[in-house]
Amino acid sequence: MKALHQPASWRARTHFIAIISALLVVASACGSSATETEATSSPQTSTLRIGAIPDQEPERLQRTYGLLADYLESELPDTTVEYVPVTDYQATINAFRVGDLDVVWFGGLTGVQARLEVDGANAIAQRDIDESFTSVFIANTSAGIEPIADVAGLEALAGHSFTFGSESSTSGRLMPQSFMNKAGLDIESSFEGEVGFSGSHDATIEVVSAGTFQTGALNSQVWDDRVTEGVVDTSKVVEIFRTPTYFDYHWIAQPSLDESFGGGFEAKFINSLTSLDADNPDHADILELFGAGSFITTSNENYAAIEAVGRDVGLIR
Repeated sequence: MKALHQPASWRARTHFIAIISALLVVASACGSSATETEATSSPQTSTLRIGAIPDQEPERLQRTYGLLADYLESELPDTTVEYVPVTDYQATINAFRVGDLDVVWFGGLTGVQARLEVDGANAIAQRDIDESFTSVFIANTSAGIEPIADVAGLEALAGHSFTFGSESSTSGRLMPQSFMNKAGLDIESSFEGEVGFSGSHDATIEVVSAGTFQTGALNSQVWDDRVTEGVVDTSKVVEIFRTPTYFDYHWIAQPSLDESFGGGFEAKFINSLTSLDADNPDHADILELFGAGSFITTSNENYAAIEAVGRDVGLIR
């Protein structure tokens, strides 16, 4: 069969269409590659999840971190800030360890424990009061314990029932226990019955006030605030000793913060905290709820002493 002869103009047109089609395929591939590269280099997350150890009543925590979340959203463009409540101190550490929380307000001990769980995590900010923090020992007035002048005087607690706050609390367990050890007290044998763990600073005030335990120890800031608020019945429970100072609460950030939210995000977060100004009415409520005059920067090195005490009393291994 004789082959059909195709006109030169038809063959040229077909060749032109083939070239155009090939160019479109290449352009499409290049466009896809550019899009994928852009997506890879852009932040993958827009919701910043903040958390905190549950050291106070849930309602107070919700108000504190709810206001803070609103403020941070106004300071961090294109970022939603979500406060994620947790059930106990260890749950907070666990949530940070697995990446369910991006930035967390820890106590001194829990902050060290969290950093040991997450390589590269950093202490980034604390309140102005946290570089010279204290605990208070309190007693039910029926115990008849006089004010104590120094650490050695804590021996007066011997033979009385005693409660800490949370088992992992710096100001409600770790540091009080370290000072009690210096006074020669043994939590296994020096007290009436087993020592208790109330779960929070507010709960410690309640159980000592009620006489469930004759003595206890807690965060001095919480104690001072509750006394000022008039919710402590000082005819039933009184402060008997205030400890020497130590570093305590601080914010810990995931090492991947900039990778997740964009370069420089950690610095922006820190700047948002340190920009809180007590003279600004919009900031004053937040600082008051934190019991702070301001937030300042901090570093891991400031908590070396806390880590040493934690290891000494067996809370860090």
